[in-house]
Amino acid sequence: MKVIAALSLVASIMVLGCTEKQSSPPASSELTKEEKSIAGISWSYPMKWDKAHEMPMRVMTYVISSGLEDVEPGECSVFYFGKDQGGDVDANIQRWGSQFEGASEAQKTTSTINGIEVVYARISGTYLAPGGALMESQGKKPAYKLLGAIVNAPEGDVFFKFTAPASVIERNEKEFYAMIESIQKQ
Repeated sequence: MKVIAALSLVASIMVLGCTEKQSSPPASSELTKEEKSIAGISWSYPMKWDKAHEMPMRVMTYVISSGLEDVEPGECSVFYFGKDQGGDVDANIQRWGSQFEGASEAQKTTSTINGIEVVYARISGTYLAPGGALMESQGKKPAYKLLGAIVNAPEGDVFFKFTAPASVIERNEKEFYAMIESIQKQ
């Protein structure tokens, strides 16, 4: 009888110990509602990201502070070219990969968010920073990453491209995914 009571006490302590060690789920990123709707979708963006001035060919551009004086900020650009425009998913991910020197093949995953297919891409290496009318390299930027999401919106693909120094991506990855997961059909 004493053995059973002792075993019962040990089991209770073990269960209590396990429940105390469980961590709570991470807090969700604070998002603010995006007022713009494009291609039949809308989304919210992280409150700590700033909207940039309008740029050609972009629906929206967000600037993501590095929080450090000697590290440049990141940029998350949103593109929409029209229904059946902009190329297929694999071609776009391959093009994003070609914007990096020494990058391994892009990591690609597919998900469904609120009934909408999303293909994610992750690339790292030396970013060639394409820009200008001919998308020529603006200089090599080592230790950069790209998080991309191609959203199969009702009226055509919408492209989200977040490029930044690796440290900025790592500190804002949760916010990027929260933004994509907030996508809703209009």
